[in-house]
Order: sequence, then structure tokens, then C-alpha cells
Amino acid sequence: MTRTVMCRKYKEELPGLERPPYPGAKGQDIFDHISQKAWADWQKHQTMLINEKRLNMMNGEDRKFLQAEMDKFFAGEDYAQAEGYVPPAE
Repeated sequence: MTRTVMCRKYKEELPGLERPPYPGAKGQDIFDHISQKAWADWQKHQTMLINEKRLNMMNGEDRKFLQAEMDKFFAGEDYAQAEGYVPPAE
């Protein structure tokens, strides 16, 4: 049976992650409150940010920026977008 969580991003009960994506308290918080769907959506958005903003994951400031944007993304706040990106019509 799939583990479900009350997803912080989508405000509904959805399948949860299989394991924490990070070590420590941050990973446990994501594991407890973020759905598989929200995590997959974040990973797509994160990849777009890294590519479009040319972030270097060896740079501490770029990692801090991405962490802050992840927190905003899951909290439902305004988060950074790739300039000029228009999501495909559904």
C-alpha cells in the first residue's frame, strides 16, 4: 500500500515519497509533507532554473538560492521563474 501525505504544495492527500530526499531535518520535513507529484514538479522546475540561470552547484550562493526557491515553491509563495518561459497549454 502506498504511503500518503497531506501535501503542503497541493493541499490534498497524495502518495508520498519512498524515502527522504535529503539527510537531516530538511529531508524529513519534505518526506513528511511533500507528495511524489510535488517533488517531481520541483525537480523539473529546479532543472529549468539551473539551466536558464546557469547556476553552478559547486557555488554555495547558487545552492542557497535554489534551496530558498524550493522552500517558496512548496509553500505556495512566489518563486523564481525562467525568464520568457511559457508553460505548455494543457
